[in-house]
Amino acid sequence: MNRFLDHTGGVLALVSLTATVVWGLIAADRLLLTPRARLLAQAVHRATAVGALGFLLVHIGVKVAEAHTSAGAALLPFSSGFRGAGGLIGLGALAAYLMVLAGATGALRSAFAGCGRAAQRWRALHACAYPAWCAAVLHGLNAGRPPANWVTGCYGLCLAAVAGALAFRLVRARRRSTSDTEPAGAAPLKPAPTAVSAPGAHAA
Repeated sequence: MNRFLDHTGGVLALVSLTATVVWGLIAADRLLLTPRARLLAQAVHRATAVGALGFLLVHIGVKVAEAHTSAGAALLPFSSGFRGAGGLIGLGALAAYLMVLAGATGALRSAFAGCGRAAQRWRALHACAYPAWCAAVLHGLNAGRPPANWVTGCYGLCLAAVAGALAFRLVRARRRSTSDTEPAGAAPLKPAPTAVSAPGAHAA
């Protein structure tokens, strides 16, 4: 069992994190999704986030138990250095902390509800999921043993999924901003009529 988790724990954590990012982008669309569909997307987003954190704990625990890394290196990012294997392990530890921060802000969303600075701070903290995902991809592809073909395929699918969801979100946001700037029902401008003098109007 430990061998299975040693080979798949990190991949499962990344796949779950990818699903979390993708469903988070989907759930943010207010124009395409109905309120009920948004609630469903948010539920999937939260469920995959819990799964990602669970697989993350398993991944770290197995790597420490199998002596692939030390507890200090897993808990303190870049405590083993910034280059080579130590740097890659530090990148994974950094990704783990960013994942936890994004998950914690998601769980405490109601505390940041409302407008103004509180909502802006929440968005900034919750957006840590994006650098966490990038760091996790780099860590997974380069740390430890050379990845198997199926692992590389999973990472490729993760990249494609996030890129597609992000592109969809950007296109939707651009269309929405364009429609908001155009006045609704604006009538086309017509040239002002030219005054024509009646015959004999200037006659003495």
